[in-house]
Amino acid sequence: MVAAVTLSACGGGGDSGASDTVRVTLVNHVWTENIRQALPEFEKATGLKVEVTQLGEDQLSDQYNVKLNAGSRDIDVMMYRPLQEGQLFAKNKYLADLTDRAKESADFGLDDFQASPLGATTYEDKVVGIPIITEQQVLYYRKDLLEKSGFSAPPQTLDELKTQAAKIKADNPGVAGFVSRTGKAAAVTQFSSFLFSFGGDFVDDSGKAAVNTDAAKQAYAYYGELLREHGPANISTDMSWSEAMAIFTQGQAAFYTEANSLYKNATDPAKSKVSESVGFAPFPAGPAGSKPYNIPSWALAVNEASENQSNAWKFIEWAAGKEQTLEQQKAGVPGARASVWENPEGIATYPQDMADAITVSLANGVGHDRPVVERVAQAREIVGQPIVDAITGKDAAASADAANEGFQKFLDDEAR
Repeated sequence: MVAAVTLSACGGGGDSGASDTVRVTLVNHVWTENIRQALPEFEKATGLKVEVTQLGEDQLSDQYNVKLNAGSRDIDVMMYRPLQEGQLFAKNKYLADLTDRAKESADFGLDDFQASPLGATTYEDKVVGIPIITEQQVLYYRKDLLEKSGFSAPPQTLDELKTQAAKIKADNPGVAGFVSRTGKAAAVTQFSSFLFSFGGDFVDDSGKAAVNTDAAKQAYAYYGELLREHGPANISTDMSWSEAMAIFTQGQAAFYTEANSLYKNATDPAKSKVSESVGFAPFPAGPAGSKPYNIPSWALAVNEASENQSNAWKFIEWAAGKEQTLEQQKAGVPGARASVWENPEGIATYPQDMADAITVSLANGVGHDRPVVERVAQAREIVGQPIVDAITGKDAAASADAANEGFQKFLDDEAR
């Protein structure tokens, strides 16, 4: 269902054109369906009316490109991806500063949000978005295959992961020890946890390209070798999550690193042949410890050009508030508030080992899973090339050097 209102686009912002109607643009998502069902209670409590425009991701991006660039006022609240377009939106001043509103709202509890997701929606020390949906990387594994090969527990370190993957593959012809994303751009987000756990990052503390540090080269080489030596036979280098998940759920791999948000694909008997034997564990520790990403996949923001910002904030205050976040969490949508993970109701619908794995990610998680830049897609192509080269047996270190040079040129160009 799409309910859209078109008004003239012109400058301005704040509350000069305050209205009892809040125009909200949301993406197709379970979170959106849940919030739409709860809207009547918000409207009754506030006397406001909410008009929703609900779109697919591509349509959403297209609309933002047109309307935000034009300074359109006909969007009050916008659902956006902090790590995909957040830097661009903030730099272009599309996102209103919510810092004071969030801090001054006694019931909202800004300090209840996990540091990593909130950090991803903060720009130049200003809160410009409120995280509503999070993802953490965890290890999916086959309990039956571990037991068959004599392992009493899933790997706690990346060294143990390699050892267990090798033995399980040897013990089970036709079954890979490990699978994950392999596509140049698609793999970047899942590779990031390996990079962080080796002690690396995409940029250093000064903002310079860092994908050819010793830590980064070790991470590229490890990830590539794990898939090349212990992955599926004749492994493709263009797999995204759907292809990698299919290999795991068809019983053709022992271990799989992926976002927790996709776990029901592995545990639903209608989708998975191995649903009864799937387990979950924290991301294995590397030389720098276990450092999986803990990111906000979606957030809510107020359009800076909106003339209805106070009422727009009231919607966010409710939709991202403690009560609604708990209801979303109970429905299987991982929230960014610490309180919902500490509440037994908040984790009751999750497998216990999944909840335990996520708890580790929340404590150690890094707030990004890709380069934090404006042109994210282009950056992923650059830093993802060594992943493909490592998988195919090329010189991963040389590829990392080349990628670092290209990435630094990219960063310099973006800084102009």
